[in-house]
Amino acid sequence: MLPLVLDLTGRRVVIFGGGPVGARKAAFFQGECRVTVASRSFSKVFGDMDVSMVRMDLANARDVDLKDLIKGAFLVIAAVRDRALNTRILSLCRKAGVLCNTASGEPGDVIIPSVWKGKSHAVAVTTFGRSPAMARYIREKAELGAGDIDLMIDLQARAREVLKSVERSQERRAAILWEIIRDPAAWKALSKGEEAGWEYVEGRYLHG
Repeated sequence: MLPLVLDLTGRRVVIFGGGPVGARKAAFFQGECRVTVASRSFSKVFGDMDVSMVRMDLANARDVDLKDLIKGAFLVIAAVRDRALNTRILSLCRKAGVLCNTASGEPGDVIIPSVWKGKSHAVAVTTFGRSPAMARYIREKAELGAGDIDLMIDLQARAREVLKSVERSQERRAAILWEIIRDPAAWKALSKGEEAGWEYVEGRYLHG
């Protein structure tokens, strides 16, 4: 499996299951694409989500009914308690050529990672389904050490534009940007604010 970052604008994600697992998946995708959730009942949290809800007795649903929901989807998430039903949904998705993630049962084609985001960055962690708890632990450890990552990203972008006009060598530009990231004094200055960080970097690396 390979990790990818996807733009799901205008895409449709279908989630089977209105319980806690389905709710977490819906919260992950809402705002990024069109989300449809199918279930016989729904957790209260769905009332605050921007998703479409379809009431359906999934346990007794016919294949044709499930296929109607799957049709046109970019990704399907089978998140019901019944492992056999999740596997059945996966089988229907494969026949339809639709990617599928399963909460239990036969492993699907897609793993949804544990993710945390900043303004200018996102970090995703997965243990390939072997230990979701460990993926969450790694993510939380990374969050604690995040510091001023967003500010450094903005500073790097700003420095990169300046370097394009004063340094012809792409290799040298890349080396300077890497030096800035590894410079403890740059991070210390950045902790005082974006302009303080820029003042240090500009004097130390851009006009030296």
